[in-house]
Amino acid sequence: MASLAGVVGGKAAKALGSLGITTVEQLLAHYPRRYEDRGKLTELASLRVGEPVTVLARVASVRTRDLPYRPGQKRRRTITEAVVTDGTGSLTLTFFNQPWVEKDYRTGRLGLFAGTVGEFKRERQLLHPRARFVAEEAADEEAADWADRPIPIYPATDKVDTWQIEDDLRLALPLAAELGDPLDGGLRRRAGVIDRPTALAWVHRPRDWAQITRARERLRWDEAFGVQVVLAQRRAAASAAPATPRPGRTGGVRDAFDARLPFPLTAGQQEVGEVLDVELAGTHPMHRLLQGEVGSGKTVVALRAMLRVVDGGGQAALLAPTEVLAAQHARSIRTLLGPLAEAGMLGGEAEGTRVVLLTGSLGGAARREALTEVAAGTAGIVVGTHALLEERVQFADLGMVVVDEQHRFGVEQRAALAAKTGAAARPHTLVMTATPIPRTVAMTVFGDLEVSTLRELPAGRSPIVTHVVPAQERPDYLARAWQRAREEVAAGRQVYVVCPRIDPGTPESDGERLLDDEAASQGADDQGLFRDPGAQEEPLRPAAAVEAVLPALAEGPLAGLRLAALTGRMPAAEKDDVMARFADPSRPDGIDVLVATTVIEVGVDVPNATLMVVLDADRFGVSQLHQLRGRVGRGAHPGLCLLVTNAPADTPARERLAAVAATTDGFELSRYDLAARREGDVLGASQSGSRRSLRLLSVLEHEDVIVRAREEATRLVAEDPDLAGHPALAAWVAALVDEEHAEYLEKS
Repeated sequence: MASLAGVVGGKAAKALGSLGITTVEQLLAHYPRRYEDRGKLTELASLRVGEPVTVLARVASVRTRDLPYRPGQKRRRTITEAVVTDGTGSLTLTFFNQPWVEKDYRTGRLGLFAGTVGEFKRERQLLHPRARFVAEEAADEEAADWADRPIPIYPATDKVDTWQIEDDLRLALPLAAELGDPLDGGLRRRAGVIDRPTALAWVHRPRDWAQITRARERLRWDEAFGVQVVLAQRRAAASAAPATPRPGRTGGVRDAFDARLPFPLTAGQQEVGEVLDVELAGTHPMHRLLQGEVGSGKTVVALRAMLRVVDGGGQAALLAPTEVLAAQHARSIRTLLGPLAEAGMLGGEAEGTRVVLLTGSLGGAARREALTEVAAGTAGIVVGTHALLEERVQFADLGMVVVDEQHRFGVEQRAALAAKTGAAARPHTLVMTATPIPRTVAMTVFGDLEVSTLRELPAGRSPIVTHVVPAQERPDYLARAWQRAREEVAAGRQVYVVCPRIDPGTPESDGERLLDDEAASQGADDQGLFRDPGAQEEPLRPAAAVEAVLPALAEGPLAGLRLAALTGRMPAAEKDDVMARFADPSRPDGIDVLVATTVIEVGVDVPNATLMVVLDADRFGVSQLHQLRGRVGRGAHPGLCLLVTNAPADTPARERLAAVAATTDGFELSRYDLAARREGDVLGASQSGSRRSLRLLSVLEHEDVIVRAREEATRLVAEDPDLAGHPALAAWVAALVDEEHAEYLEKS
């Protein structure tokens, strides 16, 4: 294949580089984002100020006039204004000191005009737009269908226009045949799609809308099928690997644990537990995703599976993304097991095991002791962070790996832990996520795992009510929020106050993201968060940051209560101490109100906490807010979550908060969240704007395509695991797993 510069020229190739396009193949995969119909002008009334646009319109008038003279001016200053119209509305194209453009803007001429919509004297305009005039008839025998040809509009930048990309593609399209087709005739017939070179020709230079539809069907299939083949191969390889069966035993630690459970398992927990038992007893490693609502009891399900492995003579490792969460898991497991977690210790049960916590901040002596117990097999359950991946951590017989919040770990990290068995047998793997995901996302992102779902909440879980608190519009609502916090504490309960930042100088807290550009652009100014409705003084703080909020609350609306901070920046021992004091307010040094960042987002379990106040809630995403509010209402008392915001009404940020307040159904919220964002955001950063991104496939809109692609990929790989009979497909799939695409796949 010729180089890009050799096909389009060096200057054009350099400009395409601004779009990340460096090869002919990448250029051919740069599909139009939409098409304009020559017979239908762009609806100019729909344009919004600040929006980058490419519009198809007709010149209505043009004039050039001199600008007023300025002292010291050495040459004539002019302004040229061309008015273009769609027949109902108009848009002004403005050029300063470019009088020669007037000759191109003849009245009645049709053109494409690109720029960012601005406004001057209440009239929308494009300042110094880029333009290409469009022929309305052909000069050859194709004139009959010329008027029906759609005009492709490409994703572009200031350095390269959509029509420049169209010109470059006109030069590159003849090379499409050289790329061949990864799908042979049989695969194409089963999929019901056209060949790839034809699809590329039709998507870039369509004669009509029917060609666009057929081309997109094929290219959309490629996006779904390529990923599904990779995932099918991974599933096949995993299922072929050997594993040590862990059938459990009667009268072991699992039975003892079940006997001491203070609550009955839900039907869902029992059903998933039975599935796990069957797979753990198998001779091939289990690879399963366990997803469920916040508080649906995933930890208990995972613990029962780990205890079954312990009964089978093996060890289980639980990998958590943060030290706070790892410590919380270790604490919760020890509490649930009681004496069963103290085998060999005074007061411990003979049929029990040992639970070890291993994190990077563990002290020298404690670390050596933990490593010894892990290596000797004394510790049946090992809870840790990335520290478990270190070479010096060796297991006696690792039979199961549980990964919490899988989206924060990659396949390679999971494999590194699995490799610590020291034998050919691979451990069973259970991945947990508290962020419910639609079925199509599960098939696409978690495609190498079988999926189990917990929808039912255990008995005793209290309902959570969520309200939006518009701080600037209704400061009395915010005052009532702090009053409610005092009431909860007076009743013997605890309160969370969540901030998006650690200190006013940091753009984000603990490395957690401001969820999207739209949220960040709202830039809630945080004024008035602590203002008394009747007071006139300035607000107590400039930003919702833990280090500013805590003293402001302690000196203001929550004065006299016991407040403490918790952030990811604190030493591990200090975090543990804070969480222990918050979990037990009866202690002399107990904590009533915890002012924290999203370090408490997942895993933190304080049943007595009933109120959460999220400051600058518009800075967080839908799933993150859903996760956060799951920290309250975990005990006998109902939970209340207050989403404080300064975002104006009728903005996307407020719509997002209203969606969270309207339902506690995480699956419904996940679909809302996905619909509001690009698939690239869901599938991983490497998908956004790259040549491998899902440009035509929507995981919500094209579920049927993903289902068919998964079925076909599974059938194909079952018949031909190495794709030896499909060499072109094998080469194409191998190209998918390059460095960039591997980053995406590692998120599955």
